[in-house]
Amino acid sequence: METVNPIQEEERKMRLLRVIVDLTAAVLAQERLSIDEALDLVNGTRRTVLRLFPGKEETYHIIYGRRFERILRDRFGPPRRGEEQAHPTSA
Repeated sequence: METVNPIQEEERKMRLLRVIVDLTAAVLAQERLSIDEALDLVNGTRRTVLRLFPGKEETYHIIYGRRFERILRDRFGPPRRGEEQAHPTSA
């Protein structure tokens, strides 16, 4: 049975993270999406990333949540009153 090198496994997860986040950012910026579809995409990405890196919610929020928030704000404008609770980065 082959043993997994922890460093190689971490590097693999980091590469996968970059692909997931970059692809999500590109889709958010370039595709025709409703705000609900965009939020679903961001929330799905968040769940996937946190499955790869459990317990890293704060790091996700600081790095990727803010990146996605900026893209969403550029595309859809600032959240209207009452939408802040539904925003994917306000956890």
